[in-house]
Amino acid sequence: MKLCIDDANVEAIKRIYEFYPVDGVSTNPSILAKSGKEPFEVLKEIRAIIGEEGELFVQAVAKDAAGMVKDAHHIVDVLGKTTIVKIPCTPEGFKAMKQLHAEGIRLLGTAIYTPMQGFLAAKCGCEYVAPYVNRIDNMGFDGVQVSKDIHDAIVKSGYDHCGLLAASFKNSQQVLELVKYGVKAVTVAPDVIDGFVKNTAIDAAIDAFTSDFENLVGAGKTMSDCK
Repeated sequence: MKLCIDDANVEAIKRIYEFYPVDGVSTNPSILAKSGKEPFEVLKEIRAIIGEEGELFVQAVAKDAAGMVKDAHHIVDVLGKTTIVKIPCTPEGFKAMKQLHAEGIRLLGTAIYTPMQGFLAAKCGCEYVAPYVNRIDNMGFDGVQVSKDIHDAIVKSGYDHCGLLAASFKNSQQVLELVKYGVKAVTVAPDVIDGFVKNTAIDAAIDAFTSDFENLVGAGKTMSDCK
């Protein structure tokens, strides 16, 4: 399963990349707006951090199919053909997806709240579909279950080219449920990624190991100080 960062904060992305085994960065217009920078300025910085092998997700902003296609072409022209263009799962979006898929542009279907949106995006040729887990929860439904339903629909329909990039997480338990289910990818905010291993029991165990070892060989010493 792939793990991506859901953010456009360059310093946060650098930090997460330094410590965690991540595969890419997902952005959207709201995330880019929070950066306070010109969109392609920050996107080029992100591309420089993650390299060509890192997966970079960038959303088309136009509302009509022709505009989405134009946005998509500009995105890949500026950021490289490996960039994955996010297209909203609306009628205009599906129209754009079909054309862009035929042109060989990598696609993600976004703004997904229902299983049928995900299914249609996969059928249009998307490589990823992105259900909004926590936003679905906030509507009174089960975001994890909706994501599982989309995953099952895609797998059982034989769309091997497509998988989930589940998004909009508020806690590590939501992520864990989909990790256990075997979805293709998740995109998670830096603070939630940090929460994967933030636990006082872990800290206490490490402190106890350190204390016991220092009592044996001396304060401040590690294995590299021993013969």
